[in-house]
Amino acid sequence: MNEPVPLPPGVTVLERGWLSSNNVVFDTGTTAVVDTGYALHAKQTVSLVQRTMGGRPLEAIVNTHLHSDHCGGNAALQAAHPSARTWISPGQADAVARWDGVALTYVATGQRCDRFRFDEMLRPGAGVTLGEREWQVHAAPGHDPHSVILFEPASATLISADALWDNGFGIVFPELDGEPGFGDVRATLDVIESLQPRIVIPGHGSPFAGSERIAGALARARSRLASFVADPRRHASHAMKVLVKFKLLEWQSVEVEAFMRWAQAMPYMCRVHS
Repeated sequence: MNEPVPLPPGVTVLERGWLSSNNVVFDTGTTAVVDTGYALHAKQTVSLVQRTMGGRPLEAIVNTHLHSDHCGGNAALQAAHPSARTWISPGQADAVARWDGVALTYVATGQRCDRFRFDEMLRPGAGVTLGEREWQVHAAPGHDPHSVILFEPASATLISADALWDNGFGIVFPELDGEPGFGDVRATLDVIESLQPRIVIPGHGSPFAGSERIAGALARARSRLASFVADPRRHASHAMKVLVKFKLLEWQSVEVEAFMRWAQAMPYMCRVHS
């Protein structure tokens, strides 16, 4: 069993599993939550965040990217904390304003997300105040073209979202759309290595720390990437398994016929099979 990772003061990671992303809560200074889980768990997210903050009002909702498992609690948190300002990356601001479920991938993945508003944009090269410190915003395309990662240099803490896990990274969605994405994954891993983080808070799974552990995670990610580059069909098959598992986690139980109707209508599934 891994030892608990000593996080910076005022930072709590709510490890949620795979249907909902982790929530990173800042309960001092500028109170904030980074990523808000899936819509199915929205009420639980609100409760967990409020309990972690000890009753303090939430000031900022920050999304590393807008996949449904990372922003599905936004609407519920906005309702519970109307004065909280919501930060997203610039690339999908127009899609959020219009609430375009196709552009936001919710239609293609067969997933759901309650409509939310945004107030501010996370611009790569700039910073955002979370808790007591300023966090750098870095572009992290690959898994999602508009994703960002957040880095705090004093503690060398990285919120890596789905760009780096302890064992791999998220689906490379551009590749499913027929667009190049593997090169962006490689470039993002290089950026992460150049930041030399001492602590990594992934979008899923437990935080991990230490130069050897982080170097191992980067090596595993690069090895997985190389296997996908060598055989893109392997990546496509892996992606479909992940999307099916995600939906089954949401449903818990479903008739086979209903599942097949969903799978046959899910745009990504149709695209990969064609």
